[in-house]
Amino acid sequence: MNDRIGRIDLMNIASLDLNLLRVFDALMRERSVTRAGERIGLSQPAVSSALNRLRHLVGDPLFIREGNVMVPTPRAASLGEAVREAMSRIDSVFSEQAVFDPATSRRTFRLLGSDYFSTMLMPELSVRVLGAAPGVLLQFLDGGPRAMPHVLSAGTIDLTLAPPVEIPEWAAFQYLFRSRLVAAARRDEEGLSAAGIAAGDTIPIDIFCSLPQVVCSTDGGLSKSVDTALNARGRRRRVVLTMPHFHAVALAIAQGGVIGSLPAQYAQRFAAELGLAIYELPVGFEEMDMGMYWHRRYDTDGAHRWLRDQVQAVLAE
Repeated sequence: MNDRIGRIDLMNIASLDLNLLRVFDALMRERSVTRAGERIGLSQPAVSSALNRLRHLVGDPLFIREGNVMVPTPRAASLGEAVREAMSRIDSVFSEQAVFDPATSRRTFRLLGSDYFSTMLMPELSVRVLGAAPGVLLQFLDGGPRAMPHVLSAGTIDLTLAPPVEIPEWAAFQYLFRSRLVAAARRDEEGLSAAGIAAGDTIPIDIFCSLPQVVCSTDGGLSKSVDTALNARGRRRRVVLTMPHFHAVALAIAQGGVIGSLPAQYAQRFAAELGLAIYELPVGFEEMDMGMYWHRRYDTDGAHRWLRDQVQAVLAE
């Protein structure tokens, strides 16, 4: 037995069934008796009863309640990774032959990404999933690529959606579409109109750098890919505002007074609605291959493959 797991009373080992391990794994993921029960389809009393059995078997409290949060003890923390890996292997063995029936499933799927995907993907995905799988719950969490390795390894997220990032060998990637950046401004933006620059034109670098700009930045940083390209030419733009989400950037542009850069598909989606004009940036960029990432332990999982197919179908449209 792995030393990290420690010893469990051999007289009680026959009582250690998979349901107890599933409860333990759910509690480690959710840190809540209620949410753990929802995750694995058990009532709150059933989860509490299983936890009490585990405590007796292991000889440790395992979780201490702090307000509404169940905080794992050091013993639980040492067990967590090994139990999670064991459960994943068991699930993968049986899922290879399991047939996923979306019509009867009550699975919860969690996706992670920027508001680009929550806006461009989730409304249509929810309609598609609701029609085929009315019992499925979709949850989209806001987060960037930096969080991806941790949340996928921990099993708290099923899919992350992001531009190309360096991934561990245990992660899988599937291409979805290509994206590039464009400049956006209000249709009657004074600085561009006065210079005779029409929608679809490339904004000259001198004018581009002189206009006040809004930048999409989740951490408040001012240097983005546009700035890297400008700096290579010895130029610098005039940033006056940062916002954490693309839609907030688009709304700020629509109010006038600032221009900004947005993913092309996003800008095209909201141009008519917000009264935006789209221009080419004065510095070029290679198109980025946007995609989805997941842990390879779900490669053959029927439910997970179904979810990936739905995401790809929506974004392909």
